[in-house]
Amino acid sequence: MTDPTTRSGTDETDAAASVTARASNPSTGALKTKAPQNPWPALWALVIGFFMILVDTTIVSVANPAIKAALDPDTNNLDNVVWVTSAYLLAYAVPLLITGRLGDRFGPRNIYLIGLAVFTLASLGCGLSSTLTLLIAARAAQGFGAALMTPQTMAVITRTFPPNRRGAAMGLWGATAGVATLVGPIAGGLLVDGLGWEWIFFINIPVGIVAFVLAWILVPKLETHAHRFDILGVFLSAIGLFLIVFGLQEGQHYDWALWVWAMIAGGVVVMGIFIWTQARTKNEPLVPLELFRERNFSIANISISTVGFAVTSMSLPLMFFIQLARGLSPTESALLLIPMAVLTGVLAPFAGRLLDRTDPRFLLVPGLACYTLSILWYSSLMNVDTPIWMFLLPSALMGIGSAGMWGPLATTATRNLEPRQAGAGAGIYNTTRTIGSVIGSASIAAFMQARLEANLPGASDAQGGFGGGTLPDFVVDGFSTAMSQAILLPAAVVLIALVAVCFLRRPEGLVRR
Repeated sequence: MTDPTTRSGTDETDAAASVTARASNPSTGALKTKAPQNPWPALWALVIGFFMILVDTTIVSVANPAIKAALDPDTNNLDNVVWVTSAYLLAYAVPLLITGRLGDRFGPRNIYLIGLAVFTLASLGCGLSSTLTLLIAARAAQGFGAALMTPQTMAVITRTFPPNRRGAAMGLWGATAGVATLVGPIAGGLLVDGLGWEWIFFINIPVGIVAFVLAWILVPKLETHAHRFDILGVFLSAIGLFLIVFGLQEGQHYDWALWVWAMIAGGVVVMGIFIWTQARTKNEPLVPLELFRERNFSIANISISTVGFAVTSMSLPLMFFIQLARGLSPTESALLLIPMAVLTGVLAPFAGRLLDRTDPRFLLVPGLACYTLSILWYSSLMNVDTPIWMFLLPSALMGIGSAGMWGPLATTATRNLEPRQAGAGAGIYNTTRTIGSVIGSASIAAFMQARLEANLPGASDAQGGFGGGTLPDFVVDGFSTAMSQAILLPAAVVLIALVAVCFLRRPEGLVRR
């Protein structure tokens, strides 16, 4: 099997010629550019920044107890500290639809570099934050920078790799996504224990500088396409998503008052209006609904939203259980996730290359099944009598499952996209993934608080607060049961993806060797 990083033969030459021909066509109004003969160096440069922003999606999960102890120690309500994650994800999700189009209009390289600069500066602000409010605001700025960057990585893959070689490239993209979301907690544990929670943000500064220099040098200037921007669509999608997420996030805190339900319902209505306006827009809509006529694109988007939900939400109850109920340090708890990171990183590139030759269902069905089973396994182990080493076993199974999810879903979504729609398609795909993550973060906070109230009545009104160290013995059993029940939510949601991928179509033009 040929190493994908060395492929610069006929397929890539044809892809380069195709892009060059389109760029030189004056009827398109596009900037005349030339695609690289070998697109791999550019992809590797983009992957560094992509890895960094995805790490920041999950790195906070292991640091949440430490952040709560430092900046919000006097309450038992977990909703406040969860906004450190939710603010990032919300600011990440809302602009993605338009930032994909910005990449088409002004070039993915330019938008990526702007986003990387914003993200790196916001990371400095996070580390210097002295209050929870300042940290949440800086995390929102980080999310906006990430929103500028993310669609450009997929757009570059779609526009520089031919469809029948895209699986290998998306294998690298998928490995990056999978490893980053799993390495985040490990890196977070080491940094929190060794240097303090601030350093989970400070570490981004040197990485961001290196990523900026490499992207400036290696990422080519690709052709641009004129687009009109649907301002009404941006406004409606932002308002609708905010109402839904805020209602889910704060519902338990306000005892699910009538106005909370009204806010959630209002958000659903606004999102319905948004979809209606997209269907009726005569100019270019923010979301080209015709993309969803392609079955595999639609199913991949449904599936990645549930995967985003599960990946983001499962780590929070697990880390609170491991650290507060079992007394492990952030580093010790993060080390339990090493099998996940190693197996995902090793297996995902092979899965991507295999995807160029086989039906994606052969990878996605077992991958999603393994991921679901691993969460159920975690739930069964979350009690005070389980030997700590046993948590390595579901971690390994989750790593195998992750390798069969990320790359195959991304490849399936983008395989048939036209170059002109590359940014829009990448923006939609990453939006659905991030919306799933946002709703997962908000939902798990509410569900955890509800399970705590059910197993430890009056917990939110008690003196002191969670996050200050190992829990006293008389509440450990109730707390453990609550976290074990909470982690079942992401397991149930990811089953939606498992059912959905069964309806994928086998792509045409697969390589047979």
